[in-house]
Amino acid sequence: MPKAALYCRLSVEDGTGEESESIRNQRMMLIAYAQKNGWEIYDIYEDEDYSGLREDRPAFCRMLKEAKAKKFEIILCKTQSRFTRSAATAEIYLHEKFPLWGIRFVTVIDGVDTAKKENKKARQINSLVNEWYCEELSENIRSVLRRKMELGQFLGNYAPYGYEKDAENRHRLVILEGEARVVRYIAKLYLSGLSCKKIAERLTWENIPTPSQEKQERGQDLGRKPCAHWGGGTVRKILINPVYIGHMIQGKEQKISYKSKKTVEVPMENWVVVKNTHAPILSDKVFEKVQKKMKKNRRGLHSV
Repeated sequence: MPKAALYCRLSVEDGTGEESESIRNQRMMLIAYAQKNGWEIYDIYEDEDYSGLREDRPAFCRMLKEAKAKKFEIILCKTQSRFTRSAATAEIYLHEKFPLWGIRFVTVIDGVDTAKKENKKARQINSLVNEWYCEELSENIRSVLRRKMELGQFLGNYAPYGYEKDAENRHRLVILEGEARVVRYIAKLYLSGLSCKKIAERLTWENIPTPSQEKQERGQDLGRKPCAHWGGGTVRKILINPVYIGHMIQGKEQKISYKSKKTVEVPMENWVVVKNTHAPILSDKVFEKVQKKMKKNRRGLHSV
């Protein structure tokens, strides 16, 4: 009796903290199909909230490792897209590695079966359709996000220093008064004649928590250790950011493609700027003075 590995994947986050109905349905379907065909179930591998373009899915990687070790003879999925939406990944495994490892790949819905030679063209067409779907979906998502930006909705993972996301509307910024006082203090110190570097040194000396320390204190996962010292660059970013006079500027960078996490900078003329979307921390007058002083200081540096 051949052994089968059952693979289920769902790319939409359930949000309930419980396994999704869709994963359960996939599992039940695959179990019934394996039993109908007289296959012994070796293991059931499940990845929830993972895109089919990603190859770092935990259960997916474990299954491939055990396939290479010849722990089973068959991989069974609901559709080819559950296994992968990447044409390159499908080609590598379905037509190169699986035959080499003695693995038969079968799907329930779209009839993929690598044991059937006449099935190859259908598998390759499936791969292209799956990639086209991802590309079209990516473009649609990008259009929706840009429209939300144009409506002045905040889309960042973390609110800018001095603000927090409104509890009733996560796309709206509200002032976090403790941090807002620091922003006003920074502007005051800069207009008094201190450089960004000197302001950073003073904030550190006064034991004022850095933006990353404040985020950690609120339980936000930064994926890194928070910086304990203020930097001149951080101070400068605060001083030049129009968010502090109530304006929203987004869309400064974008992904290279739907297949990559890398981003590139977007030309300034293509940024999404929406004015007066939230309460300001600095007055227009103070912000304008800061910008004029910065411009003057830059001109002075270039003339040296």
